[in-house]
Amino acid sequence: MALKRVLLKLSGEAFLGERKYGIDPKFLKNMALELASVNSHNIQVAIVIGGGNIFRGFSAAENGMNRVTADYMGMLATIMNALALQDALEAVGVHSRVQTSFEIREVAEPFILRRAIRHLEKNRIVIFAGGTGNPYFTTDTAAVLRAIEIGADAILKATKVDGVYDKDPVKHPDAKMFKTISYMDVLQKDLRVMDSTAITLSKDNNLPLHVFNLNTAGNIEKALLGNDIGTRIQ
Repeated sequence: MALKRVLLKLSGEAFLGERKYGIDPKFLKNMALELASVNSHNIQVAIVIGGGNIFRGFSAAENGMNRVTADYMGMLATIMNALALQDALEAVGVHSRVQTSFEIREVAEPFILRRAIRHLEKNRIVIFAGGTGNPYFTTDTAAVLRAIEIGADAILKATKVDGVYDKDPVKHPDAKMFKTISYMDVLQKDLRVMDSTAITLSKDNNLPLHVFNLNTAGNIEKALLGNDIGTRIQ
């Protein structure tokens, strides 16, 4: 069954495309075209993007930078990605809005829940940037938080692999993929689909997670329409 309102979580690394750093215009164009196809189904879509293609706060902190400073820099990186995606969406005729967790009024709206929901009801894609606005929280946690706030039916987490595996499929060819799995099993098996805070928040609010491969063309639309791909965590 197709979903009515969803939150799509994209990693910053996905925006690398074929590059080693920054944002790949080819990836942006392809992503915008996929989202335009989804938009035609009148499914309300919100998006949260990481910033790892530009700056990873946790990695910088491990190398001696103050963690709070590093995390705020990471939040700024997510805003850059959000603006790039908004530009690509507008180029293919899809109306969108960027809302940030802290004010940068010259380039984006501040996060206001009622305004975000109104945009969604008008079939605009809403891109939430700046994480939660607080250090020590990942964009995974921000995605779950925003999904709960807007009343999303589910989170779609786009990854580089086909779903959730019992071990890293890149390192272990014999890794087995789960079609469905519970929140508790994800936590107990330490599968690291999302950080533990995000998984626990999803569990406490009964928010289904759908993990699938972003690199397979058409998968975003398939996931939104309820096709049997990837892994469902519920």
